[in-house]
Amino acid sequence: MQLQQLASIHPDAKIGSNVTIDPFVVISKDVVIGDNCHIYSHVTILDGARIGNNCQIFPGAVIAAIPQDLKFAGEETTAEIGDFTTVRECVTINRGTKAKGKTVVGKYCLLMAYAHVAHDCELKDHIIIGNATQIAGEVEIDDYAIISGGALVHQFTRIASHVMIQGGSKVGKDIPPFTLIGREPICYAGINIVGLRRRGFTNEQIFLIQDIYRTLYTRGLNTSDAIRCIETEYPESDERNLILTFIKSSNRGIVRGSMD
Repeated sequence: MQLQQLASIHPDAKIGSNVTIDPFVVISKDVVIGDNCHIYSHVTILDGARIGNNCQIFPGAVIAAIPQDLKFAGEETTAEIGDFTTVRECVTINRGTKAKGKTVVGKYCLLMAYAHVAHDCELKDHIIIGNATQIAGEVEIDDYAIISGGALVHQFTRIASHVMIQGGSKVGKDIPPFTLIGREPICYAGINIVGLRRRGFTNEQIFLIQDIYRTLYTRGLNTSDAIRCIETEYPESDERNLILTFIKSSNRGIVRGSMD
């Protein structure tokens, strides 16, 4: 472990092997940092932080500050970051409240500069959050989602896997899997074909996903009728089932179609 004398590290903090900690870092008592991490200068890591292996935390980031939630009463909660995740300059990740007890950022994620992840959010793996994107409390984001820079994500929103959201978007509805979301106000703008191909989806899978969303968004059906059509017209598949399960479980309602 490489520690600078100018860093302030509580003696009870648990720090793994081969960790580099630069000058002017502050690490509080109830902190766990895994192996092979690099904590750059002027990072603040507060009580409740749980950082995995092979992570990079860039200057100015603040991990596990108390929630910006007036209901928070000082309960012991955590902010957890998975292995191989990169947190760029001035990112803030607040710890959880009694609602869920923890804020989670998964493995292999990239949080770009000035992004904010609020209390009790759950970000899964391989997620990219663009510069200055602000994610409110208790948002759920599934694997391989990409949210471009300057987006605003309303509390309790769910964003499904393999989604691409345009920069500057105001996200207040749930975003179903595999979709491309943009325009103002935001709406369905197609499926994320480039992302799906990069992740090994076959043409047959992509055509199926595209056809399902045509049924959902372009046949003039309400959501309930569209669900019934998808269930009867398309055989079971992982892609179909994921889309249906997400839509049926949406409490906020899904983003509108471009033809609405």
